[in-house]
Amino acid sequence: MESYLLRFLTLERRGFAVLISAALLIPASVEFLDRAVSSWSFAVLHRPEALVDLTYIVEPLPPAAAILLVFAGLAALAGWRPGPWARVAIACCLAVLVATTLKEQLKFAFGRTWPETFVNHNPSWIGDGTYGFTPFHGGPGWGSFPSGHMTVITAPVGVLWGALPRLRFLWLALPLLVAIGLLGADYHFLGDIIAGSYLGTACGIGMAALLRTGRAA
Repeated sequence: MESYLLRFLTLERRGFAVLISAALLIPASVEFLDRAVSSWSFAVLHRPEALVDLTYIVEPLPPAAAILLVFAGLAALAGWRPGPWARVAIACCLAVLVATTLKEQLKFAFGRTWPETFVNHNPSWIGDGTYGFTPFHGGPGWGSFPSGHMTVITAPVGVLWGALPRLRFLWLALPLLVAIGLLGADYHFLGDIIAGSYLGTACGIGMAALLRTGRAA
């Protein structure tokens, strides 16, 4: 009982520390770093194709997650029961799909404008100096925060970090590559990327805990 209580308190402290770090890092980036980083990327990097390509790492994840879950459901109807590896895969799929839904709702709720003008002459920091949040505005020009790419790529990482610790170098590298691509292409502000990373990781950890995937290797 005592060891369980100590473990719970340790996890509680870690969770509190994560919340505090998010509450500090995201506003600090929004206030002090986002505009400078976006302006630098626009003026110096000029959106190189190699960095744009890094953002495509995320694209297959939502449809792949949906397809795998459909097959898992059909297999379960036929009597299949998932083992440890399958539970990890299912947790990853659920994390991706939950993260995809949550980030869309949060984009609408925060209503942040984009670094650059991408569609329908949307207001932007580079385009006309527009910078800020208009909660519940709606529309494609007000969906920068949080970054959907980072939310989706970090969701399965939140599962795999604990389930496959031997490959943590890979689980760290994938989000970093996507983040570099987003910043290098000036697709997102740094604060969007930080917020998306926290959101996606939370979805992954939550799904792993819900399905109790544990370690698969």
